[in-house]
Amino acid sequence: MSRIGKKAVPVPKGVTADIAGQTVSVKGPKGTLSFVLNDLVLASKAEDGSVKIEPKDDSKPARASWGMSRTQVANLIKGVTVGFEKKLEITGVGYKAALQGKNLQLSLGYSHDISFPVPEGIVIACPKPTEITVTGIDAQKVGQVAAEIRKYRPPEPYKGKGVRYAGEYIVRKEGKKK
Repeated sequence: MSRIGKKAVPVPKGVTADIAGQTVSVKGPKGTLSFVLNDLVLASKAEDGSVKIEPKDDSKPARASWGMSRTQVANLIKGVTVGFEKKLEITGVGYKAALQGKNLQLSLGYSHDISFPVPEGIVIACPKPTEITVTGIDAQKVGQVAAEIRKYRPPEPYKGKGVRYAGEYIVRKEGKKK
């Protein structure tokens, strides 16, 4: 039994959840999201308005998809009510970020600046030149954009320079010895 899958996903006030076959659509104050469930699980609405996910049978793949499907539906509801946010920190001499129109300009120690186009549905802010905040309603998209920005210059273990997630700990290595 999935401990996560057993719980029904509560739908808060101001949010509507519609189930059409295997598609769960959620509409809230921040926008509309939908997710197509795996064929091994079933979605239904409970009397109290919450969304319940159940496996079709007792097979191992159905039970494996159960908890993940419930979490995906919970992320839809969280996205249209609160939204998701990832913070990135830039460490290094001369490393900085700035917004120019619909592009994020990154200066990360290369011979050229990197221009990252901001995708649709994502908002990027730079409160400081060494901080980037990625926000949006789709958890997968927010994480993907943050990972793509980090990929331009991942943190290196000797000096710790690069783009890291806020709160990420980089295991430092000792340099050469004489």
